[in-house]
Amino acid sequence: MSQSRPDEFKPPPECPVFEPSWEEFRDPYAFINKIRPIAEKTGICKVRPPPGWQPPFACDVDRLHFVPRIQRLNELEAQTRVKLNFLDQIAKFWDLQGCVLKIPHVERKILDLYKLNKLVADEGGFDIVCQDRRWTKIAMHMGFAPGKAVGSHLRGHYEKILYPYNLFQSGANLLVKSMDTKEPKLQDQAQRQTAQTPDTGPTARRAKRIKCEVGAVEESYKHLTQTVLKQAVDLVVCLVCGSGGDEERLLLCDGCDDSYHTFCLIPPLPDIPKGDWRCPKCLAQECNKPHEAFGFEQAYRDYSLRAFGQMADAFKSDYFNMPVHMVPTELVEKEFWRLVGAIEEDVTVEYGADIASKEFGSGFPIPKGKFKVSPADEKYLKCGWNLNNLAMMNPSVLTHVTADICGMTLPWLYVGMCFSSFCWHIEDHWSYSINYLHWGEPKTWYGAPGFAAEQLEEVMRKLAPELFESQPDLLHQLVTIMNPNTLMAHGVPIYRTNQCAGEFVITFPRAYHSGFNQGFNFAEAVNFCTVDWMPLGRQCVDHYRTLHRYNVFSHDEMVCNMATKADTLDVVLASAVHKDMVAMIQEEQTQREKVKKMEAKYDHLQDDERQCAKCRTTCYLSAVTCPCSPGVLVCLHHIHDLCSCPATNYTLNYRYTLDELFPMMIAVKQRAELYDEWASLVTETLEAKLEKKKGLPVFRSLLAQSESKLFPDNDLLRRLRLVTQDAEKCSSVAQQLLNGKRQTRYRCGSGKSCSQLTVEELSSFVRQLYNLSCSLPQAPMLKELLNRIEDFQQHSEKVLTDEVPSVAEIQSLLDVSFDFDVELPELPRLRVRLEQARWLEGVQQASAQPATLTLETMRRLIDQGVGLAPHPSVEKAMARLQELLTVSEHWEDKASNLLKARPPHSIETLSAAAEKASGIPAYLSNCLLLKDTIRKAREWLQEAEELQASGCTPMIDSLSDMVLRGQAIQVHLEPLDRLESLMVEVQEWKESVATTFLPRDSTLTLLEVLCPRCEVENVGSPKRKAKKGKESPKSNKKKTPRLNTLSDVEKALSETRDSTSAMATLEELRSREMEAFSNLRAANESKLLPTADCMDLKVCVCQKAPMGAMLQCELCRDAFHSVCVRDPSDSCETQPWLCPQCQRSEKPPLNKVVSLLSSLRRIGVRLPEGDALHYLVERTVNWQHRAQESCNLPELEERPGTPPTLTRWASGSHDTHNNTQVALRLLVTLFVALPCSFKLKPAPTSVSICFYFQDGVTGVRETTIGSEKKAKRHLEREGLDAERRVDKKHSHKRQKMNKKRPASTSSSPRSDFSQSDSDEEMAVCPAERCQLPEGDEVDWVQCDGSCNQWFHQVCVGVTAEMAEKEDYICVRCTLNDGQMRK
Repeated sequence: MSQSRPDEFKPPPECPVFEPSWEEFRDPYAFINKIRPIAEKTGICKVRPPPGWQPPFACDVDRLHFVPRIQRLNELEAQTRVKLNFLDQIAKFWDLQGCVLKIPHVERKILDLYKLNKLVADEGGFDIVCQDRRWTKIAMHMGFAPGKAVGSHLRGHYEKILYPYNLFQSGANLLVKSMDTKEPKLQDQAQRQTAQTPDTGPTARRAKRIKCEVGAVEESYKHLTQTVLKQAVDLVVCLVCGSGGDEERLLLCDGCDDSYHTFCLIPPLPDIPKGDWRCPKCLAQECNKPHEAFGFEQAYRDYSLRAFGQMADAFKSDYFNMPVHMVPTELVEKEFWRLVGAIEEDVTVEYGADIASKEFGSGFPIPKGKFKVSPADEKYLKCGWNLNNLAMMNPSVLTHVTADICGMTLPWLYVGMCFSSFCWHIEDHWSYSINYLHWGEPKTWYGAPGFAAEQLEEVMRKLAPELFESQPDLLHQLVTIMNPNTLMAHGVPIYRTNQCAGEFVITFPRAYHSGFNQGFNFAEAVNFCTVDWMPLGRQCVDHYRTLHRYNVFSHDEMVCNMATKADTLDVVLASAVHKDMVAMIQEEQTQREKVKKMEAKYDHLQDDERQCAKCRTTCYLSAVTCPCSPGVLVCLHHIHDLCSCPATNYTLNYRYTLDELFPMMIAVKQRAELYDEWASLVTETLEAKLEKKKGLPVFRSLLAQSESKLFPDNDLLRRLRLVTQDAEKCSSVAQQLLNGKRQTRYRCGSGKSCSQLTVEELSSFVRQLYNLSCSLPQAPMLKELLNRIEDFQQHSEKVLTDEVPSVAEIQSLLDVSFDFDVELPELPRLRVRLEQARWLEGVQQASAQPATLTLETMRRLIDQGVGLAPHPSVEKAMARLQELLTVSEHWEDKASNLLKARPPHSIETLSAAAEKASGIPAYLSNCLLLKDTIRKAREWLQEAEELQASGCTPMIDSLSDMVLRGQAIQVHLEPLDRLESLMVEVQEWKESVATTFLPRDSTLTLLEVLCPRCEVENVGSPKRKAKKGKESPKSNKKKTPRLNTLSDVEKALSETRDSTSAMATLEELRSREMEAFSNLRAANESKLLPTADCMDLKVCVCQKAPMGAMLQCELCRDAFHSVCVRDPSDSCETQPWLCPQCQRSEKPPLNKVVSLLSSLRRIGVRLPEGDALHYLVERTVNWQHRAQESCNLPELEERPGTPPTLTRWASGSHDTHNNTQVALRLLVTLFVALPCSFKLKPAPTSVSICFYFQDGVTGVRETTIGSEKKAKRHLEREGLDAERRVDKKHSHKRQKMNKKRPASTSSSPRSDFSQSDSDEEMAVCPAERCQLPEGDEVDWVQCDGSCNQWFHQVCVGVTAEMAEKEDYICVRCTLNDGQMRK
């Protein structure tokens, strides 16, 4: 037989896996209680011991022998077994009819007769399906494709094989007498073959059943009678028709020898069967015999552990065709469930299950066992996880069961092979179980939680009702399995795990579990019960009563045993025992009320002798017996099932009276009261509502009480501890939230900060606070905080929806948010909105002050706005700002271009542009510059108009300033062109004047040449400058501080309003010049007087002593070496010689100078050079007039290139000479100093005077040119005579000089114009205020500076002691040294 392969197996989810620490692993019951809240939700769990926990394998392998169970995999699955049972019934039916059943094929698949029969029955039966033509529908339900006439094939197979069986099952084949003598029309019967002799053994029957050959069922006939005598034929008649005719069609039953015509049978037989045939009566009798209960058969061979392992490894290796250790567990799992669901697969395995460890020894070492334990492994002898110790430890209530229960209190051993399985079951009395895999390949487990036990039972009853009809306690037989995928499809939660060597698997109360072995392995299991199991234990006893299943031990006996030891019981156990006894005594009291009229007597029977005859429950407290049935008893629940005798004949047998039970219960109660009071208070505290909730200190006190009184660690205490821990955590978090400490959560691995709660989490946390069994004082405050946060969120939403929110309002919200230690989603939006609001406010403020709204400000605002989040108000402001920027940039560029235009635009064009730009509300620098330019242009034009209207001659400085200002204005100014041309003319005039007056390579400015000298003291040598400065203190008093330098003169001339003021200024300067020259000439002449220290004199530009040919300047009267100042190429000796410091300019003719002045007047501009030139001309003309008036000189005639000459110089009378000698000297000085030249009438000769120095004697050389020599010499002598007269008194005093004065060998020689002057040479003190001391004892001191001159000690304030010990430096040398350092 073969069947289509079901869908591939899908593994259920994994159950929990626990890995306890060594501390947790020390106490197995404490650890199991700890994991129970998690593990009981899945029914099973796996425990991995700590690394290093490896107990030795203590089982005696050589002595271990066992007979395994035989498991046919396709008989294990419930639905598969139902199909097999149905096929057994069909095969048996046709076997009794003398036929061999052969299952047909449809569409190359074996026909599922069970499913076909069930579908036809569900549709209403064969007749209705035929009438309604539902065969196509049935074919589709069976998985056949439509359109291939499969329905007609199914109808034919059903009619031939199943229809006769269904007629038999319905009783329609029971024969009734027919009056129709005609041969009825025979239905098409299935072809039959001669039946073989049946084998009544189950193995032979199974073997014959599973032979599936292709073909129809053939019928054959066998003549049942031998040739009989004609006399006997009349004695054999058909029981249906009563006729003995048609002997060839008359059948004789092989069971009862009744006769039947083949055509009288229902359905009629076409031929006589060749095999044994049973009549309908015998057939019904055989088929209605009760079925044997299904169970595993025992193998015929006794295996040792080694032999079984060799067989198991060989099977797995051959089946998968690979080494056993290389076969994946997933492959084995899928193949197992495929084999379980396939009726055509006949795979048989063997399983060494339920091997008593007491007989062969446990896998764990035990004290005084045959296995010798090493000292290192002695710890495993008393270890709680040693299964020999676990079941009988104090926390297990099974310690109070007196008998040793193999498999419960004593471990069982399990030796598995590949595919060997343990079917769905729950442990006896719904207890815990623990399984340890010592070694070998993994064991695959499936489990369902205890709360789904009834759901699993219901699903299995629904899917395989036929099995439960014959075996109501089928699931307690451990012989039925069902695919976890099928259970999960019907809503049953299923979990799985692979138990490897060295791992524990724990099943929890009423948790169904099953599984199979992946290969050869060795496991050990035991049961245990904890305190929490006791209510389930009593519930299990009641459940067993309904199933009529015997108890492994008496639950009432165990409770009573514990009650007799009330003083030694644990308080928790005592409390549980008390509750159990209350229920037990109430039930017993109720039941005894029903039989209180019976005779009662004490009875003490063994457990196996006091089982209820009805429900098989162990009757420990009481039982009812009847004298009519010795040895038979029933529980108080089944009194009426004992016998038919009246109840008055029954006897009540009891172990304890009620009066004896109550004291036992009270003793347990007293023991449990302490714990009960505590437990009651804990329960009341945990279940308190609203205002009745207790505070956290109450919970802590209850925990402290449990620790001080050593209450056990049960569910209630764990719940109290958990609630207290949760409350403390919540209190801590709540306090942190109220304190603002952002430590409520830790930072997660992704790097994102998770230190704050969200508002939803805070709301949930507040709800959690109020849902706690504990009342926390922080809850109302957190509620108020939550309300504030919600108000903040509402206000934030309102602010965020405003078109233009207030910055202060948003900032206030953000400031308020700092008080909230929660993650507010509005904060990022508020910060974004704050940036937008600040930007909008900045734009508004900038727009309100156009004077400060520059292009840079607009660009900066736009750049800031680009980085902002989009918002309508921002976008509008950005658009306005961008538009304003565009317009502003346009006008800025336009204004810049207008200002840079060449030629410049007119003021009208610029004014029109400025008028348009003035309407732009922004600070536009170029536009403002344009406006300012226009303003300046208008002011300039107005100034030009005023200048033109005034009629006065403008000063060059104001005119130049005006031109410069006009050129700086980027506007086309018509007057500017005229002013610029005027400035060009002035510049050309200045250049012409400079060409006229300034020598080539001159370092002097034109104004410096044309103006009177303001710094005459600077002329000459540096020493003379210092001397002059010292010797003319009176002239310094006459100086105007304002005219000390040329810049002062230029400034003064520029500030004058008219030419008159300028002439006055220049006149003042001329007076100072004349006075300075007079002093300078006197000083220079005085130093040239012959003295004894003439060798110390420094003259000339080289500042050396006089020697050789010397020249004397006609103006400053200073001496110069001829070789230092005379140009060899200069052969003109007709004009007076001037030193380089006095020769400042050329001497142009006066008429040329006048023409230059006239051209300046035509230009119409005043300038300092023009005023100076004007004054120069006036001065020259005035000199000419004075010279004529004072000296009666002929008219001066200007002669280009020649010096001015005086007419009638030699021919003048002596009176004229005497009258005019002083004036003439001054005029000559003026004449020499004037830069203009005049032409005098020709003179016969001219003279040039120089002095020479040779051998220490000064001499004078006169070069006479005509008659001028005498005149000039006479003039000079007269001047010197005048000086001598002035200094007559001084000369007289010098003759009385102290003769102690040392002779000077280094003084410079003095010279004069005559030999007599040298005779009068006397020593003179050069001090400014010489006191002219007299007497022979006049003391002198020599200057140690650069001048080396001698001074009276009394005149310079030096004592004789100071003169000997200290150096003396005169005032002039001190001043000269200071100037040189500057």
